[in-house]
Amino acid sequence: MNCASNLKHYVVFAVRKWIILRFATCNISCVLFSKSNKLNMNNLQSFAKTSLTAFVFASFLSATSCKKDPTPDDANGAAAVLLVIDEESIDNGNAPNNFSSLEVNDQLAETGLRLPLKYFQDNVGDTIELYTGEMGDEGWFALKTIPSTWKTTGPSANGSRNFLSPGPGLGATIPNKDKDVYLENVPDVTPLRATGLAMLTGQTVLAVVYDSDVSINYSPLKGNLKGSNLGVVAFKVIRVTQRFDGSSSSLPRVTIRILNTTDVAALPLTQFSNAPVPQSSSEVFDVAPPASIPAIVTVAAQ
Repeated sequence: MNCASNLKHYVVFAVRKWIILRFATCNISCVLFSKSNKLNMNNLQSFAKTSLTAFVFASFLSATSCKKDPTPDDANGAAAVLLVIDEESIDNGNAPNNFSSLEVNDQLAETGLRLPLKYFQDNVGDTIELYTGEMGDEGWFALKTIPSTWKTTGPSANGSRNFLSPGPGLGATIPNKDKDVYLENVPDVTPLRATGLAMLTGQTVLAVVYDSDVSINYSPLKGNLKGSNLGVVAFKVIRVTQRFDGSSSSLPRVTIRILNTTDVAALPLTQFSNAPVPQSSSEVFDVAPPASIPAIVTVAAQ
């Protein structure tokens, strides 16, 4: 029940109480008046009116002080950060959620799949936690550079949108030959460790989920985005906390609120342009969110 319906409920209840009180007052006054002239009828009526006013006012305070219903309205934000997530964070059987194969579209997995993951589609508004991998085997990645081939392959002039609605060479079913030719050696696919994850706090995210590992080469930083996809997910990052229930190299757990994928996909897309760049698979060692989190910088996705 929301605040408006609460108020209506309380006012209706108050009026009913007042009618009962007024009726009772009349009956009592008639009986007492016949027995004694000491009881003043006007005093009883005044008491009834005062009681009604107090009751309605208290009911109004109760109704208007209630909190807004918890709805997934974060999709009304200004933009969504485009990320890639692999099996280290979302996959069937993964802790801490132990998703089933059906919940993560495992039976549908293929290159270019962009359907919402079933669990996320069925649980919009829920808050869950996700693990994010290990040092050197990260689960979340920022796309800091959109290759020119992503833009020229179509179907639009925006490479990020062509990745989300796959064009030729980005996972499109037709033509089938070389359907993922533009997904290899993508520059600046940046693994996110504790600091980068923490910088996403408060951000709305739209992510393409992979059914396997996203492999990374360092110096220069490149990622291989070939492989089967489970689909897409949308969420808001609520908080990022260090893990103490894994290994010494476990990256943080991220608390998210699931959002409607269609709504978030309609938002302008951005790239996480200042995501920290790791020097290698083991450096910089970064598993604990910093006490002072750097501000995120995003740019319009190209």
